[in-house]
This record gives sequence, C-alpha cells and structure tokens, in this order.
Amino acid sequence: MPSKNHAIVQSNLLFQLRIHFGDMFTILPELTIDFLIRDGVPDLAIYKQVIFTPGEDEVVMTEIPLGLIEILSPQQGLQELMQKRKEYFNAGVSSYWLVIPDLLTIYVYYSVEDYDVFTRQEPLFDKKLNIELSLAEIFR
Repeated sequence: MPSKNHAIVQSNLLFQLRIHFGDMFTILPELTIDFLIRDGVPDLAIYKQVIFTPGEDEVVMTEIPLGLIEILSPQQGLQELMQKRKEYFNAGVSSYWLVIPDLLTIYVYYSVEDYDVFTRQEPLFDKKLNIELSLAEIFR
C-alpha cells in the first residue's frame, strides 16, 4: 500500500522525468500492463511516445514499456519487487528502477544481473535510456 513518502517520491520522479525528458518519452503512472505471465501495475512506466486518442482508450496496455520504476512501500516486501524484475525483463523491458525511499537509494537494472546503485546526492544515470536525474530532486 502506497504511503506519503512513496507518493512524494513518485510525484517527484514523474515531474523530473516529464520536465527533462518529456519530449523523448511518455511517462505513465499506475498503468496496467500485460506482462504475459500476469498483469502488472508499476509505479511509473517509460514509453517512447504514447499519443492521447479520445475514444480509443486501453484498459490494459499490451505494448511493453522501455523502462519501469517501482518504489518500495513500507508494507511491501523487497522479494516481491525482485521477482517482478525478472518478469519485466523476460517481457522485454530495457531498464528497471527499484527505488528505496528510506535509504535514499535507487537501483537501476539493465538486466536481472547487471545494475548500478545511486545514493544520496549523486546524479542517477540510466545508461540504457540515457536519462540523468538529480537524486536530491527525487528525494526532497
């Protein structure tokens, strides 16, 4: 279940991504996506570009996003998000961010085994999506 800190971090991420990369990507929050094994609802999904089309809505997206962001909630187990990571990469996601608000840390996965860790004030850089963001802005 999301919390205050979860909501703040999600809002900050969405804002920073849209401000700095909105011309390259469409960032969608809480979107149901068909991941073949099961539907998933990541906190944020990063798509190349998604066009708003009145009268042609999708309740469950079948297009796999380029990147996904999950934020660990106080009531959520880390193991659950680690399992989802495998499913996301098996479905074709290029990048998966695991955000741990209490540790001011973001893990950026490029595969199940390959990842970078970003902490505190250093900038986050996703080498697959070519995204750089300030952690200070995300965790403020």
